[in-house]
Amino acid sequence: MNAMRTIRVDKVTVNIGVGEAGERLAKAQKVLEMVTGQKSVQTISKSVNRDLGIRIGMPLGCKVTLRGEPAEAFLQRALPIRERKINEYSFDREGNMSFGISDYTDFEGMKYDPEIGIFGMDISVVLRRAGNRITKRSAVRRRIPKGHRVDRSEAIQYMKDNYEVEVVE
Repeated sequence: MNAMRTIRVDKVTVNIGVGEAGERLAKAQKVLEMVTGQKSVQTISKSVNRDLGIRIGMPLGCKVTLRGEPAEAFLQRALPIRERKINEYSFDREGNMSFGISDYTDFEGMKYDPEIGIFGMDISVVLRRAGNRITKRSAVRRRIPKGHRVDRSEAIQYMKDNYEVEVVE
């Protein structure tokens, strides 16, 4: 098989949305650092919602982006929490996948801390083929041809083969 056609995990993004700045956001960042082993970054509001009291530039949550070996290791830890079952609607047409975990204590080795409380998280997985750099480089930027993109059926098959995921309709 052609090495350029092999699918790989490009990145895994773990996100906790808190909706406000302050103590809860600091606790959420602590949870992300415990679960992933990396420092988290705050997510900032880009729009105004007067009903919810949200202003532009207000911190609303935190996230961690994992790439390479740490991303695959995190997936191996996160998928058993969902009993390796992912809904079919969790895959989009570009070959990306998203799922949620309701409590961080479901991870192996994590214990409930009453000071922190309960935090769930959203996990997004981006699958790509080699050669994606042409969409990001500064000189001679190009689009990826349709035949080289990862589609929904290929992403589902990749997750079944490499992570023993059962896709539920």
